[in-house]
Amino acid sequence: MLSRRDIAGGGIVLLTAVASALAAPELPAEMAIHFDASGDPDGYVDRPLALASMPLLATGLVALFAAIPRVDPLGENIAEFRGAYDALAVGTIALLAYVHGLVLAYNLGTEFDVTVAVAPAVAAVYYLAGHLLSRAERNWFVGLRTPWTLSDERVWTRTHERVAPLFKLAGVVALVGVVVPSLAIYLLVGPVAVAALAGTVYSYVCYRRLHAA
Repeated sequence: MLSRRDIAGGGIVLLTAVASALAAPELPAEMAIHFDASGDPDGYVDRPLALASMPLLATGLVALFAAIPRVDPLGENIAEFRGAYDALAVGTIALLAYVHGLVLAYNLGTEFDVTVAVAPAVAAVYYLAGHLLSRAERNWFVGLRTPWTLSDERVWTRTHERVAPLFKLAGVVALVGVVVPSLAIYLLVGPVAVAALAGTVYSYVCYRRLHAA
């Protein structure tokens, strides 16, 4: 039976495919699909591949998010934070669809800074990730999975309690890129990288303290 997550994700994929089909006649034979830190295109592919790649990737993610709770040995724990899991899943698929929409718009001739345009959507996914981390129970696929969080449930809980606000903050900081375009790429990448690194280091320190001789 399809869940609401599957239906929402599938609906987003369908909308992405429809947008591709409608835009196809007006698009160039070679489409820009990759952009550098300044928002300038630096990667091109043939139109059929450009139109198909994102819907196919999104379809794969719908299937992956559906499979994870079933194949995880601790899948019953994922059920404990199902709402946050589903929100992140749909948000991630929506992010791909949004990026695909930006690519279509750019190749149709609309002029804008791609990095700045993508910032609000990435910020939202970072915030959803923080929301998920604040509720995640120990499992093998979702959350900050280090050797130390996976080895001790206490380390998992304490690490996620501390790193969740950092991911939410990273989402807020990413939004600043909308008003400071020159820093957009750094605000998108830097804070979330720092949050992940801080969580990894904390999990190690916490484990060592709890298991000190």
